Amino acid sequence: MIKLSDFEHGNKYVGNFDADLAALQERLARIQVAHICHGRRAIVMFEGWDAAGKGGAIQRLTSRWDPRYYEVHPIGAPTAEEKGRHFLWRFWTRLPMDGDIAVFDRSWYGRVLVERVEGFASETDWKRGYDEINEFEAQQADSGTTIIKLFLHITQAEQDKRLKERLNDPWKRWKTGLEDYRNRSRRADYLDAMHDMFKRTDTRWAPWTVIDGNDKKSARIAALTAIADRLEAHVSMEPPPVDPALEKVASKALGLG
Repeated sequence: MIKLSDFEHGNKYVGNFDADLAALQERLARIQVAHICHGRRAIVMFEGWDAAGKGGAIQRLTSRWDPRYYEVHPIGAPTAEEKGRHFLWRFWTRLPMDGDIAVFDRSWYGRVLVERVEGFASETDWKRGYDEINEFEAQQADSGTTIIKLFLHITQAEQDKRLKERLNDPWKRWKTGLEDYRNRSRRADYLDAMHDMFKRTDTRWAPWTVIDGNDKKSARIAALTAIADRLEAHVSMEPPPVDPALEKVASKALGLG
């Protein structure tokens, strides 16, 4: 049973953060190449509180990746066209191809979080959503897609500190809006929904990983490490052999004998 109260220590990062981050990013770059070479696909999905650090983690995750083989999908309110279809339709259209990694900044879990709490979905719809989500993720896993689900957790005090920083910095105000404060006012309701979500969707094929986000450096290292470990476990890290035809042509062109 996942309890968010177990992830509120906010321990300061011990170590050389810059060096450790650079090593992790180099590892992740090699892992992406392995996905490209072996035609593997993956989904990396971030959920969490407003101002919990999802965007910062994604920036550092992708900093060394080849942009041709990954895409970040920021998920907001559905459009009119999306509302007229099954709620998972807009996510099916964003699934990765072979060799690609799709990164979701928020996700299909909106059905059982914000849509549940704010009344955007009926009780029948959001309760049915648990099974629909589990089946959707099982389909992806069964077809060979690695699924990584991270939840970044911060306390109310830490969230308030970061919201204040955003409000006071003219160049960060764009990152906050009225919905942040609407969500903040219903924290208890969101906590109930989150714990139901963990209970119902923490599966063997798509388990949840909760990150204590109260110290940004510790959270970033923990998040990137969890992603690297799971991605690496589902792709061969052995480079494929050179194509004999390419080797023959290259040897002749480059005089390699």
